[in-house]
Amino acid sequence: MIHLDTHVAAWLYAGRSDLFPPRVKDHLESEELVVSPMVQLELQYLYDVGKATEPAQKVMATLQRVLEVRVSTLSFESVAAAALSFDFTRDPFDRLITAQADVARATLITKDRKIREFYGRAVWE
Repeated sequence: MIHLDTHVAAWLYAGRSDLFPPRVKDHLESEELVVSPMVQLELQYLYDVGKATEPAQKVMATLQRVLEVRVSTLSFESVAAAALSFDFTRDPFDRLITAQADVARATLITKDRKIREFYGRAVWE
């Protein structure tokens, strides 16, 4: 199981596989793909502030249909509890997305350097 950071989900939706390094492409093609509910919320936030062209519901419906991406069902309580100790950033999206992957003991695909430095199971290159 592979968890996706928000930008990865957005790029997959946009068909921008050219932005992924070969190692990431291998993961995307061979693993079950999962997103945190926080990815959905961040996608909507990006749409609301004009940084994305489609609402989260459309993006997620397409990712679920085309790539079988599913939304994690881990309890928010357990994810939030894990995120309390994640002091690598003040960004609540990054903290909760990383915590979601951590509670699931999953790899997280992210280009975000701060997340990769903090979370040992984060990959990009």
